[in-house]
Amino acid sequence: MSCQSSSATICPLSFSFIPLHLDHSLCCTCGVPIPPNPANMCVACLRTQVDISEGIPKQVTVHFCKQCERYLQPPASWVQCALESRELLALCLKKLKSSMTKVRLIDAGFLWTEPHSKRIKIKLTIQKEVMNGAILQQVFVVEFVVQYQMCDDCHRVEAKDFWKAVVQVRQKTVHKKTFYYLEQLILKHKLHQNSLNIKEIHDGIDFYYGSKQHAQKMVDFLQCTVPCRSKTSQRLISHDIHSNTYNYKSTFSVEIVPVCKDNVVCLSPRLAQSLGNMGQVCVCVRVTSTIHLIDPSTLQVAEVDGNTYWRYPFNSLCNPRQLEEFIVMDLDIIRDQKLGAGAGVRSNKHTLAEVWVQKTSEMDTSQQYHCRTFLGHLLNIGDLVLGFDFANSNINDEHLNKMNPHHVPDVVLIKKSYDRSRRVKRRNWKLQEMARDREGMDTDDERQYQDFLEDLEEDEALRKNVNIYRGEQLIPVESDTDDDGAPRISLMEMMEELSLADATGGEGADMMTD
Repeated sequence: MSCQSSSATICPLSFSFIPLHLDHSLCCTCGVPIPPNPANMCVACLRTQVDISEGIPKQVTVHFCKQCERYLQPPASWVQCALESRELLALCLKKLKSSMTKVRLIDAGFLWTEPHSKRIKIKLTIQKEVMNGAILQQVFVVEFVVQYQMCDDCHRVEAKDFWKAVVQVRQKTVHKKTFYYLEQLILKHKLHQNSLNIKEIHDGIDFYYGSKQHAQKMVDFLQCTVPCRSKTSQRLISHDIHSNTYNYKSTFSVEIVPVCKDNVVCLSPRLAQSLGNMGQVCVCVRVTSTIHLIDPSTLQVAEVDGNTYWRYPFNSLCNPRQLEEFIVMDLDIIRDQKLGAGAGVRSNKHTLAEVWVQKTSEMDTSQQYHCRTFLGHLLNIGDLVLGFDFANSNINDEHLNKMNPHHVPDVVLIKKSYDRSRRVKRRNWKLQEMARDREGMDTDDERQYQDFLEDLEEDEALRKNVNIYRGEQLIPVESDTDDDGAPRISLMEMMEELSLADATGGEGADMMTD
């Protein structure tokens, strides 16, 4: 009887026999066959026991400035990051760095959100060693909430007290060739990016900065690129007696030497002697970190730096508006001229010549002028040339009035004259310009700017420090000279002007990959 009852209670259908492989074991919690692991638990049961993402915040706040579109990178720096960029991903992960010291980050990537939702979602994959040496991997999402906060720079702008230092660059000249050259150097070295505002006035330009260090960097750059001198002053704005802190506004005054390219100057006898016994009447052929002078009667060249100029100052005798047009009537090249004892270096790029010229405004007369010039390699009989008429001018200069009248030339020729309208029409290149506020601009600025562009075409050494970009609608020409002999800039010296839209198709969204 007992045997029959036991056989009735044990039903073969009441058991489920699960075949086990030799390399499998049962989970200690749910009994599911699993490959052996140090925890002896399946992944589902292990996750119910251990949460490796514990301690990592699932919602974090990031601060964003709407005015300048930058994100706050603690403690006090602001960085510009595009949506779904590497920079933004690195900034968000730095927010979680302190809470992820006990886990290992395997992967991180953005999840798509509405651009105006003020939410940034990042999917993280982490690993951590748990029970008995088992390694558990987990995927979860962290949501970053974007909160608006005005940065310090924008706050100063809104408070109308946005600058702490200003660099005032001045040059007491009529022509702005040096300023145009200086602008291209600043653009090439990108020193204008730190400035809060750039304001152009009648005799100079002002750069406003949010910190004194940026202003000092600009002053150091100016002292290395143009001959100048500087002075510094500061004004107390506020003082906190409790923390003993002072708030100053600094002003850096930079004065550039009042000499531009194509100016005729008269040196002091002592300075002319120290430069190799060259003539006192010289022509400025270039202004870089030094003033490059040439003696039109001997081809002697010399360089005058800023310190030397302020010890022995000299002024321009004539301004570019007083240039007159002459026509070459006769030309005689001077070869193998012997210089006196102690003479300096002669120019190898110019040719000395004696010329007879006549004003184009006096063609109905027989009045001609004889002079020496350094343009013998450019001039031919019948060419037009620009120069200064000393014979019919009343010039008041300290050093020129003390010179022997026989040593003062009647005419000083400056450069060969070409048809400006044809040069402008055939110009197939352009320059960049700084964004700045203009106040009290003269109507003569356009003519001066065209003069500077012509100087770049004529002087190869001057344009080596300038970024020249190919024109958009003009067809580039390979020749270095025009049909009438006017110099041109070759295609090899031009750069393609690239924009962010050309490289990434807008704001870079098309280049992002999942």
